[in-house]
Amino acid sequence: MPFSADSKIGELLANEKAKAILEKHLPGMSTHPQIGMAKGMSLKMIAAFPQSGLSPDKLKAIVDELTKI
Repeated sequence: MPFSADSKIGELLANEKAKAILEKHLPGMSTHPQIGMAKGMSLKMIAAFPQSGLSPDKLKAIVDELTKI
């Protein structure tokens, strides 16, 4: 199943290639102290929080790369 904006953060972090893409666009995401709370949320859900730093353009760039895995 390909990754998308609806993919859960936990699923993405469990895949080394997806994790690398997240780290490329959101450095430190995988080691953030609050990442445990986000693992059940999708990328789209995380983007709804302004403090996430996940702008629509950044979300699109991440999803574009994730779909190539």
